[in-house]
Amino acid sequence: MNSKVIRYVFGKVLIIEGALLLLPVLTAIIYHESEGFIYLAVALSSALMGLLFSLKKPDDYVFYFKDGCFMTALCWVVLSLIGALPFYFTGEIPFFIDALFETISGFTTTGASILPHVEALSHCSLLWRSFTHWIGGMGVLVFLLAIIPMNGGSHMNLMRAESPGPSVGKLVPKAHETAKILYLIYIGLTVGEFLLLIIGRMPIFDATCISFGTAGTGGFGVRSDSLLSYSPYIQWVVTIFMILFGVNFNAYFFIIFGKFKKALSMEEVKTYIAIIIGAVAILMIDVLHICGNFFTALRHSSFTVASIMTTTGYATLDFNTWSVTSRFILVCLMFMGACAGSTGGGIKVSRFIILLKTVKKELLYYLHPKSIKKIKIDDHPVEHEVVRSTDVYFITFVIIFSASLFLISFDGKDLVTSFTAVAATINNIGPGLEMVGPTGNYMLFSPFSKIILMIDMLAGRLELFPLLLLFYPLMWKDLFFSTLRENRKQKKNTRIQ
Repeated sequence: MNSKVIRYVFGKVLIIEGALLLLPVLTAIIYHESEGFIYLAVALSSALMGLLFSLKKPDDYVFYFKDGCFMTALCWVVLSLIGALPFYFTGEIPFFIDALFETISGFTTTGASILPHVEALSHCSLLWRSFTHWIGGMGVLVFLLAIIPMNGGSHMNLMRAESPGPSVGKLVPKAHETAKILYLIYIGLTVGEFLLLIIGRMPIFDATCISFGTAGTGGFGVRSDSLLSYSPYIQWVVTIFMILFGVNFNAYFFIIFGKFKKALSMEEVKTYIAIIIGAVAILMIDVLHICGNFFTALRHSSFTVASIMTTTGYATLDFNTWSVTSRFILVCLMFMGACAGSTGGGIKVSRFIILLKTVKKELLYYLHPKSIKKIKIDDHPVEHEVVRSTDVYFITFVIIFSASLFLISFDGKDLVTSFTAVAATINNIGPGLEMVGPTGNYMLFSPFSKIILMIDMLAGRLELFPLLLLFYPLMWKDLFFSTLRENRKQKKNTRIQ
C-alpha cells in the first residue's frame, strides 16, 4: 500500500472539509447566530490537521484499487466524525452518537433523522445539515480530483471507490477532467433548481437547503413536515429535479456534446423512467381515494415515487397510511434505487438489469447447453468481471441486511419498523414505514442500533466493499508494514545524506 499517498489525500480532504465548514459560518454571520464561532473553530481545526497531514507530498501518486477503497472509507468516517462536532459542541444535538448519526445520514445522503423538530436548529446548523447532502452526493474525493489535479495514472481507482454503480468509466481520457465535468453538471443542475424554486417564491434560505437536499438526493429540509406545506409548483419542481438527479450523469454528458440519440437510447435510463411511470400509475389509484382530485393525486404519487426511487426521502403525504399494495411498491422501489452514476442510492437499476439478463442467460443455457451468449447493455457486452461483482454485491448486500436486521431486533421494535429502518439506511433513503415513517424519526432506537444503522448508511453509500475493508485486519496489517518500510527507507536515506 502507498501509505504516503493515503496520508496526503487524507490531509487534503480535511482541508476541504475545513473550507466547506465556512459556509455555515457565513450563514451564522448573516443571521447573527453565536453558533457560528463553534463552526469556525471546527473549520480551523480541520484545516490545520489537514495541513499537517499533507505538508509533505508523496514521492509518487501511484496506488491500487484496494488503496483507493481503503482511503475512501477512512476519509468518509473521519469526515463524519469532524462534521458531527458542531452539532455536539453547540448543544443543538446534545448526545454525540445522535450528532454522528445525523451527520453520517447527511454525508451519505440518507436523510434519516433523530430530530423531532428541525425548526429548533439554528440557521447555520440547518444549512450545514443540508450541505452535507450536497457534499456527499457526488463525493468529496471526486471533488478533490476535480479541484486538485494529482500526477500519476492511478486516480481512477479513487473515483471508482467512491462513485456508485457496478462499473465506473472515464467520460474523457483524464480522471481529473472527468471529475470536473461531473461537478459542473452537478452544480448546473443545483443552480437550475434553486432559480426555479426562487421563481416559485420560496425563501432564499429554504431554496438553498432544499436544492442541496435534492441534488444529493438526501432529503433533509428545514421544516418538520418536509415539503407538505410548500406550494404545488414547488413540489413539482422538486419532483422533476429528484428524477433528474437520479439519472446516470453520462446521459447529461452525451446531451451537452450533442449526442442526443446516444443519451436517449441508454437502456438503464429508459428502464428507470419506465419504472417511475409504472409505479406512479399504480399508486395513483390509491392516492386518488385520499386526495379526491386527479391532478392532486398525480402530484403526490409522482412526488413520492420520485422521492423513494431516487432515495431522496422528501414527503408531501404520510405514505405510511396508504394501502398494503402501495407500501409494498414503495419498499420495492427502496431496494431498486436510481441509476448508476447518479447521486441516488439503492442497489441501482443497472444491477437489476444485469441480474435479470444473467437469469435469462442461465435459462437459455439449460435449453441450449452449447450456446454462447454474451450479456449486453446498450449493445455493448458486459464484462464477466462486472457480472461477477454484481452477483457478489447482491450476496453481500443480503448478508449485511440480514445481520443488521437481526442486531437491531434486540430493541424490540415491530418487524415492519425494523425491516424498513435497515432498508431505508442501507439504501440511503431516510424514511421507512411504521415508527420510522415520514412523520417519525430514528430517536427511538438504542445507541447500539444507531451504530449499526450508521454502518449501514456508510456501507450503502460506498457500495459495501470499501467500508468492509476497514473491518478487514489484513488491510491494517498491510498499512502498518507499508508505513514501517517507508520510515526505514527514509531513515536510511537520511543517514546516507
